[in-house]
Amino acid sequence: MGKKERQDRREKPLEKMTATELRKYALELGEITGVHGMNKEELLAAIKKVKGIVEEGKKAVKAVNVRELKEQIKEMRQKKLAAREAGASRKELDILRRRISRLKKRTRAAA
Repeated sequence: MGKKERQDRREKPLEKMTATELRKYALELGEITGVHGMNKEELLAAIKKVKGIVEEGKKAVKAVNVRELKEQIKEMRQKKLAAREAGASRKELDILRRRISRLKKRTRAAA
C-alpha cells in the first residue's frame, strides 16, 4: 500500500468510501470474512465492529437489512401456501397477502 493510499484513507471517512474501497480495507484488516458478498452497509458495520467504532449522535433507528426482510417474505409465502392448502378463510389469506406486501415495500425503501 502506497503512502498516498494511507493518507487518503486517513482523511476520508468510512461513510464516504466506495464499496470497493471498503472491501480492500476490510481485506487488509484480515478479521472479516465474506467481504465480497457484502454490500456497503454490511461492510461499514463489519469494519466498525472490528475497529470498535460506536455510532454516536444518530437516532436509534432499527437497522433494516434487505436480506433479512427477504427471508421474512419467503417465510410468509410458505405460511400463505400452507394456509391455502389447509383451506384457510379468505380473510386469513388476505392478512398474509398484506403482510407480504408490507415487507416488500420495506425492502424497496431499504434499498
